[in-house]
Amino acid sequence: MDPISPLEQALHAARARVMADLVAHEVAQADVVSLVEESVAQRRWWVEQWPDGVAYVAGLVAQDVQDALLERYGRWPLCPVCGSGDPHALDVEPELGPDPHWVCSKAGVKVAAVGALGRATGGTKSS
Repeated sequence: MDPISPLEQALHAARARVMADLVAHEVAQADVVSLVEESVAQRRWWVEQWPDGVAYVAGLVAQDVQDALLERYGRWPLCPVCGSGDPHALDVEPELGPDPHWVCSKAGVKVAAVGALGRATGGTKSS
Protein backbone atom coordinates (compact mmCIF):
# COMPACT_ATOMS: atom_id res chain seq x y z
CA MET A 1 0.00 0.00 0.00
CA ASP A 2 1.31 3.43 -0.92
CA PRO A 3 2.00 5.86 1.92
CA ILE A 4 -0.32 8.83 2.14
CA SER A 5 1.25 11.92 0.57
CA PRO A 6 1.90 15.04 2.68
CA LEU A 7 -0.77 16.83 0.63
CA GLU A 8 -3.40 14.19 1.43
CA GLN A 9 -2.35 14.16 5.09
CA ALA A 10 -2.77 17.95 5.24
CA LEU A 11 -6.16 17.81 3.52
CA HIS A 12 -7.41 15.03 5.82
CA ALA A 13 -6.19 16.96 8.87
CA ALA A 14 -7.82 20.18 7.66
CA ARG A 15 -11.11 18.36 7.05
CA ALA A 16 -10.97 16.79 10.52
CA ARG A 17 -10.15 20.09 12.25
CA VAL A 18 -12.96 22.02 10.58
CA MET A 19 -15.41 19.16 11.12
CA ALA A 20 -14.50 19.12 14.83
CA ASP A 21 -15.37 22.82 15.06
CA LEU A 22 -18.64 22.32 13.18
CA VAL A 23 -19.60 19.40 15.44
CA ALA A 24 -18.68 21.40 18.55
CA HIS A 25 -21.14 24.08 17.48
CA GLU A 26 -23.75 21.55 16.31
CA VAL A 27 -23.83 22.73 12.69
CA ALA A 28 -22.44 19.61 10.99
CA GLN A 29 -25.54 18.79 8.93
CA ALA A 30 -25.09 17.01 5.60
CA ASP A 31 -25.26 20.18 3.51
CA VAL A 32 -22.61 21.81 5.70
CA VAL A 33 -20.37 18.75 5.43
CA SER A 34 -20.73 19.14 1.65
CA LEU A 35 -19.31 22.67 1.99
CA VAL A 36 -16.27 21.21 3.74
CA GLU A 37 -15.81 18.63 0.98
CA GLU A 38 -16.09 21.32 -1.72
CA SER A 39 -13.43 23.40 0.02
CA VAL A 40 -11.10 20.43 0.43
CA ALA A 41 -11.43 19.62 -3.28
CA GLN A 42 -10.67 23.23 -4.25
CA ARG A 43 -7.73 23.43 -1.86
CA ARG A 44 -6.32 20.16 -3.22
CA TRP A 45 -6.03 21.86 -6.62
CA TRP A 46 -4.63 25.03 -5.00
CA VAL A 47 -1.87 23.15 -3.16
CA GLU A 48 -1.04 21.12 -6.26
CA GLN A 49 -0.33 24.49 -7.94
CA TRP A 50 1.55 25.89 -4.93
CA PRO A 51 3.04 23.02 -2.88
CA ASP A 52 4.57 25.40 -0.31
CA GLY A 53 1.02 26.30 0.73
CA VAL A 54 0.37 22.87 2.25
CA ALA A 55 0.92 24.26 5.78
CA TYR A 56 -1.88 26.78 5.24
CA VAL A 57 -4.63 24.36 4.21
CA ALA A 58 -6.41 24.08 7.59
CA GLY A 59 -6.86 27.83 7.94
CA LEU A 60 -7.95 28.19 4.34
CA VAL A 61 -10.53 25.41 4.59
CA ALA A 62 -11.86 27.00 7.80
CA GLN A 63 -12.16 30.37 6.04
CA ASP A 64 -13.79 28.79 2.98
CA VAL A 65 -16.42 27.06 5.13
CA GLN A 66 -16.97 30.19 7.19
CA ASP A 67 -17.54 32.24 4.00
CA ALA A 68 -19.90 29.63 2.54
CA LEU A 69 -21.89 29.47 5.78
CA LEU A 70 -22.17 33.27 5.88
CA GLU A 71 -23.67 33.28 2.37
CA ARG A 72 -26.20 30.54 3.19
CA TYR A 73 -26.94 30.66 6.93
CA GLY A 74 -25.24 33.51 8.73
CA ARG A 75 -22.15 34.13 10.81
CA TRP A 76 -20.18 31.18 12.18
CA PRO A 77 -18.61 30.56 14.61
CA LEU A 78 -20.11 33.17 16.89
CA CYS A 79 -17.76 34.73 19.41
CA PRO A 80 -18.04 33.12 22.85
CA VAL A 81 -15.89 35.81 24.48
CA CYS A 82 -17.89 39.02 24.06
CA GLY A 83 -20.96 38.95 26.26
CA SER A 84 -22.48 42.21 25.07
CA GLY A 85 -23.09 44.02 21.82
CA ASP A 86 -24.04 42.53 18.49
CA PRO A 87 -23.15 38.87 17.96
CA HIS A 88 -20.15 38.58 15.69
CA ALA A 89 -18.13 35.79 14.15
CA LEU A 90 -14.59 34.84 15.00
CA ASP A 91 -11.86 35.32 12.40
CA VAL A 92 -9.13 32.92 11.33
CA GLU A 93 -5.62 34.22 11.96
CA PRO A 94 -3.23 34.22 10.35
CA GLU A 95 -5.22 34.53 7.12
CA LEU A 96 -2.44 32.75 5.27
CA GLY A 97 -0.10 30.97 7.62
CA PRO A 98 0.50 27.84 9.65
CA ASP A 99 -1.11 27.11 13.04
CA PRO A 100 -4.45 28.88 12.40
CA HIS A 101 -6.55 30.07 15.32
CA TRP A 102 -10.06 31.41 15.78
CA VAL A 103 -9.66 34.96 17.06
CA CYS A 104 -12.06 37.62 18.33
CA SER A 105 -10.83 40.74 16.57
CA LYS A 106 -13.01 42.99 18.75
CA ALA A 107 -11.53 41.76 22.04
CA GLY A 108 -8.11 40.95 20.60
CA VAL A 109 -8.06 37.41 21.96
CA LYS A 110 -7.24 33.98 20.57
CA VAL A 111 -10.23 31.79 21.34
CA ALA A 112 -9.01 28.40 20.09
CA ALA A 113 -6.91 26.69 17.47
CA VAL A 114 -8.84 25.68 14.37
CA GLY A 115 -10.17 22.25 15.34
CA ALA A 116 -10.36 23.03 19.06
CA LEU A 117 -13.50 25.19 19.37
CA GLY A 118 -15.13 22.49 21.46
CA ARG A 119 -12.48 23.03 24.13
CA ALA A 120 -12.65 26.84 24.04
CA THR A 121 -13.80 28.46 27.24
CA GLY A 122 -12.55 32.00 26.92
CA GLY A 123 -9.49 33.21 25.17
CA THR A 124 -6.02 34.52 25.57
CA LYS A 125 -4.81 37.92 24.49
CA SER A 126 -3.30 37.75 21.04
CA SER A 127 -0.09 39.62 20.48
